[in-house]
Amino acid sequence: MPSELKSPIVRAFFDRPTGSLQYVFHDPATLRAAIVDPVWNYFPEAGAVSTESADEILAYIAEQGLTVDWVLDTHPHADHFSAGPYLKEKLGAPHGIGEKVTGVQKLWSKIYHLPDLPTDGRQWDRLFAEGEEFMVGTIPVKIMFSPGHTLASVSYVAGDAAFVHDTLMMPDSGTSRADFPGGSTEDLWNSICAILDLPPQTRLFIGHDYPAADAAPRYMATVAEHRASNKHVKDGISKETFIQTRDARDQTLKLPARMLEALQVNIRGGRLPDPEADGRSYLKKPIGRFDPR
Repeated sequence: MPSELKSPIVRAFFDRPTGSLQYVFHDPATLRAAIVDPVWNYFPEAGAVSTESADEILAYIAEQGLTVDWVLDTHPHADHFSAGPYLKEKLGAPHGIGEKVTGVQKLWSKIYHLPDLPTDGRQWDRLFAEGEEFMVGTIPVKIMFSPGHTLASVSYVAGDAAFVHDTLMMPDSGTSRADFPGGSTEDLWNSICAILDLPPQTRLFIGHDYPAADAAPRYMATVAEHRASNKHVKDGISKETFIQTRDARDQTLKLPARMLEALQVNIRGGRLPDPEADGRSYLKKPIGRFDPR
């Protein structure tokens, strides 16, 4: 790997109920940092929310003496609420996502019948375009449009670290699903091929792991490791074989338990609907829109 490629320090945080991985990466030279895909905890049985995962991130930032430049979403998640607005308020850092999020907003606002929802991305401070770059300290961060899991997904390539969200799993688990509205198995293949064209020692930090109750999550493998052993996309597997394997697997999967709540929060940038006359927010479910599995 070229010597000039910067290497951020990466700390992973795990939300076990949803299998979601959150990250803080920082520049060791300047202690400037960014947060990727933070979780706002939601308990569907009670309709309750809490900030324990985001507060764990805040405690780490304070302990390390970091200054946070960005709070970043890779896409509107289907399994957890985004804690982006909460961390923005606590840290004063702007909240960003890829510019194609407007397509997700338009799609899901129709599914939820939310005709008054703004679908121009105004819920975020910055909508990043493909190929755009910004700095976190001395570390350049490049936006890589990575659709397939959703039509809006982006990866953040920060020096020798790439945050590739719900594209890849760990090599022995393969890849993530592409069967949600707006998803595409072919787009996912093309996105993963672009990711695996990064330098071989690039560290790829994934969006989910589902370990046993007594086991720690795994969340990083290099480009070289994925190309050698990822069971869905290792070198030698064709596009046609991948699409057939991924589509067959997706047909067996249930919807995430929190999906119908999470997406109507996340298309609002991680905010609940406006309170009604009694001061409480309420979430909708489109009855009969999805088939049970």
